Parts: sequence; C-alpha cells; structure tokens
Amino acid sequence: MKNYTKYRPGYYMPPETCMDWVKKERLTEAPSWCSVDLRDGNQALITPMNLEEKLAFFNFLLELGFKEIEVGFPAASETEYEFLRTIIEENMIPDDVYIQVLTQSRPHIIKKTFDAIKGAKNVVVHLYNSTSFAQRQQVFRMSEDEIVKIAEEGAKSFNEYAEKMPETNFRFEYSPESFTGTEIEFALRICNAVIDIWQPRPERQVIINLPSTVEMSMPHVYAQQIEYMSKHLNCRENVIVSIHPHNDRGTGVAAGELALLAGGDRIEGTLFGNGERTGNVDIVTMAMNLFTHGVDPKLDFSDMPRIVEFYEKLTGMHVGYRQPYSGQLVFAAFSGSHQDAISKGMKFREERNEDFWTVPYLPLDPHDVNREYETDVIRINSQSGKGGISYILEHNFGYELPKEMAQEVGYFIKDISDHAHKELTPQEILLAFTHEYQNKDLPIAIQDISWIRESGTTVADVTLAINNEVFYLSARGNGPLDAVSNVLKLASPNINYRFVDYEEHALQTDSDSMASAYVVIADDQGKHYWGVGVDSDITMASVYALVTAINRENKDKQFIPTVD
Repeated sequence: MKNYTKYRPGYYMPPETCMDWVKKERLTEAPSWCSVDLRDGNQALITPMNLEEKLAFFNFLLELGFKEIEVGFPAASETEYEFLRTIIEENMIPDDVYIQVLTQSRPHIIKKTFDAIKGAKNVVVHLYNSTSFAQRQQVFRMSEDEIVKIAEEGAKSFNEYAEKMPETNFRFEYSPESFTGTEIEFALRICNAVIDIWQPRPERQVIINLPSTVEMSMPHVYAQQIEYMSKHLNCRENVIVSIHPHNDRGTGVAAGELALLAGGDRIEGTLFGNGERTGNVDIVTMAMNLFTHGVDPKLDFSDMPRIVEFYEKLTGMHVGYRQPYSGQLVFAAFSGSHQDAISKGMKFREERNEDFWTVPYLPLDPHDVNREYETDVIRINSQSGKGGISYILEHNFGYELPKEMAQEVGYFIKDISDHAHKELTPQEILLAFTHEYQNKDLPIAIQDISWIRESGTTVADVTLAINNEVFYLSARGNGPLDAVSNVLKLASPNINYRFVDYEEHALQTDSDSMASAYVVIADDQGKHYWGVGVDSDITMASVYALVTAINRENKDKQFIPTVD
C-alpha cells in the first residue's frame, strides 16, 4: 500500500465559495429522470442486449414511468441504429416521451444521428466532447481553444439539421465529458459557448449535462462544482442543468443528491446502478430515497421483486442481497434486539392506527414495494431473539405466546438454528415449536373426558393412557380443568406440580375456529414447564395444554402409574 504516494486528487474546485446547497435540509421534489440503461448500462454488459431484448427493456422503462430514455448511439453500431428505427417506425414511443440519442462532435457521426431520428416526435440530441485536462493533454493534445472549436462546430451542425426537420420537437443537450476533471472556468466557458449558439428559449430549452464521468472527489466537491456552473451559465432560466454521476468512489448516490440540492434539475442514471467500472448512479435508490422522505418520485417501483427479476433476466446482472430497497435481505432482521423492536413497532402501529411510518429499523414499509412482513422482515437464525420468533409464530400461524414462554421458546429455536448452522424457515419454526410444546401425548394421553356438574363442583370422568396402557379415573374439582388436574395427580407419583398460570385465545389462522391455550406449571424446585393445547373446543385445548406441560416435566423420568 505504499503506492498511495503516486496518487493525487484530479478534480478542480470552483474559483469562489459555492455552499448555498448546504443550507437546504432535503430534496422536496423529484428531478427529471433520464434512463441511460440502453446506452451506458447496455455497453457495460458482458453480452450486450440484442434487438428483442432492447425493445423489451424500452417498454419496461416506459411502464416504470420514464419520460426521457437514452436509446443509444445510433452511429456506433447497426444494432443501435436498427433499434432506434424500429421504435420510431412501429410507433412505440408515447407522445409525452423524449427519446435521447448520443453523438460525438464529429460531422459524419452527427449526420448519421439526425438521419436515424427522422420521424420521431420528441428527441433529445446529446452532443459531447471530452474537456478534461488529462484528455486534452494526453489523448487529443489540443489547446483549450481547439477543444472549444470542436464543441462549437458540433452545436452549429445541430442547428442546421434541426431547421430541416420542423416536424420534430428537438431539445439539444451538451456534455463537457470528464467534467469533474476539467478546470471549472474552462467547463463554464465551453458550455456557455454552446449555449450562445443554441440560443435556448422557453419552447426549446437546452440541457447542459455535467457528468462525473469518473468520480474523483467527495460528494460535497461535486455539489460545489454544480452550484458554480448553475449560477454562471448563460440563459439559466432556459437551461436545464443535468447531472450524470458515476460511482467510482462508491458515493454516486450521495453525489447525485447533493448535486440536485446545488442546482441540478435532471439526472441521468440506470436501474440498480449498472454501468461501466463501478457503474452509474442508481436511479432506484435515488427515487426510493425521495419516496421515504414523503416526496413523489414520479417513477413506479411498487413491485420491486418483479423489477429485479426482469432486470436480472434481461441483463444477466445480479442485484445484490443488500442492494438498497431491492435486495433480498434489505428488510431481513436476524438480530434479536432488532426483531424485538420491529415486532413492538408493528404492534404499536396497529394499536394507534398511525398515519406515518415510524417502525424502528424499517425505513420503508415493505408492502410499498410488494414485499411481505412474514417472509421478508423477521428472519430466524442463531442471532435471533424471542421477539422475532414470537412474531413469526403470531403473524404466520396465530400463536400469541405469553411473555415468559416467548423467552423460553426463543432460546429453544435459536439453539436449533445454531446447531444446524442455518436460517430456519417459518414452517421449520412451527414444526419445532409444535413438536416440543403442543398436544404432546406421551407418556400421558387423554382419550376421552366427560364432565358432570354436581353441588357447585365439577366431576371429570377420564379415560387416559399411561405409556399406552389405558386407565379410567374420576375426580372432582372447582371447574373442568381443575377436575382433570386432580385426575392426573391420582395417576402417578411422578405427577407432582403447582399450577402457575393459564392463558387462552382464538387461534388467528385460516383454519376453522381453533382455540389455543397456554398452561405453565412448576415442579417442587420451582422450575416452570409450558404446554400448549390446540382444539376446536377451548376447554379441551386447556386440558391438552396441561397434559403437555406435565409430559414435558416428566419426559426424562421413569413414569410409573399408581392406578390399576
């Protein structure tokens, strides 16, 4: 790592302080979005999309709500030219959508580009040439004046071609490519030279696109560069300042957001940040960041799983498990404390009927992007806690565990996950829970019960099996469960317990009117044993819960009946 000494910052600060953007708390409206998936994104793929795939992707972008779509570089390849002609000739472009085409400032490329767009109603024609100090010095070996002349000649050609195509509604765009590596005063000079040629007006505004073609600085530097340009561009009232961040330093989204605060009106990016090197700015993340601040992003990402599936199929790329808003695990909470807070937050929301989303650890309601609480939020492994496991059992299967029992069940399930070295699915959790805690019938099983009410007490006549041997017993109690308890205490010297607590509720599942009962007993050392009973009859559910608790207390003992 000693080689750090050969690097130095390659960006240029504005000649004056540009910090007005710092005074703004947040973005309050969506920018104009331009998808460059079919150009920047496509050229970054190992296998670029074919014509059919590009057509499918174009229609998908329309479905998501994009009103500006860069469809390619028609002079660069036959596939891109054919794609452009297809969407024009087959009337696939809605009247309120601008297609965008890219061209270098070279005469023959400009000519082919304008030939390619004939018949289109709304077109952004995007002119660019590289302006950075490194490109001027090493690639073109040209002076500033020579670089400006290239841009001016291209701008003049645009005017000439547009005059011959009055049927098309044009919007011209200029990019000083490698803007972030360009001296700011020179970037301003060349942009204003182009603006002066195009003479923007309300009916034909000009787009000045300021790309961080390579991200070279911390985001606040890019913001200052954008603010300086925004304040000093000619005809600013008729100029749309567009930003085009890349992600080389991993801060593309932050740079994009700060640049919008600093005067940007429009942003060019891709779904999930696909693009050369580390990619373009991620429009999904930027749009959803607006959404979670209460701002309409003007794009539809309400079915995120479908968007991810479509994108991965068409591009061959993979959306990471932790990709903001869209990754498989972005809502997953494995941590016990997180699960507990989410579970309590969800319950609080239900109780209060809250208008605003404030659930801890969930900056977004999963339902807003078509994700499910039950499968996406609370995930159970060895790091999980009682709150998460209780949440799974309640929201998936209807069990409302008493607080003390929830703690015990939590440790029980965590131990299973820990020994298996894997995450447990809700069905696996249910199976383990019911096998250990519910309707256990060994060594004692209740086969039949009848109750008679006599003299203010209840008599229980019980048929029960102990180690599969059948017995018939009767006992009296102050209620049905107490009577059965007294029967059980007659059955064996092993049955020696103190009744501690009892709860019951309707089991909130899709099954028919089932009830769930929870009984906890204590042995002579004070250790607690829980049992769960489930039945369509709540009294029988409580009996099964008691028997389960007794069976769990005695599962490791030699069980000897005292009846014959």
